[in-house]
Amino acid sequence: QVQFVESGGGLVQPGGSLRLSCVGSGFPFSDDIMTWHRQPPGKAREWVATLWPGGATIYTDSVKGRFTGSRDNAKNTVYLQMNSLKPEDTAVYYCQKAGSTTWGQGTQVTVSS
Repeated sequence: QVQFVESGGGLVQPGGSLRLSCVGSGFPFSDDIMTWHRQPPGKAREWVATLWPGGATIYTDSVKGRFTGSRDNAKNTVYLQMNSLKPEDTAVYYCQKAGSTTWGQGTQVTVSS
């Protein structure tokens, strides 16, 4: 069955960096479009980035120039490098394959001084 396991979150000061990882299983990872999403406290989940199998990426405007998505198809893993973090980036971060209705447990990112 399709599964996603996110990791790498934590507490970081404004301006800091974190690298999130997500391992996918139960589907042909290298053929699938992968996405990152986040859910800020008290708000709806929102899309953050899309990563195509060949490496192309797009991002929501609020993270452009600060976040970089990448993938290692040999490890069934996608990454989200987050730099210049802001308090408004505080959220639970999730990955998912495009078209799936399955979510992992997410990883909490808290940006606070």
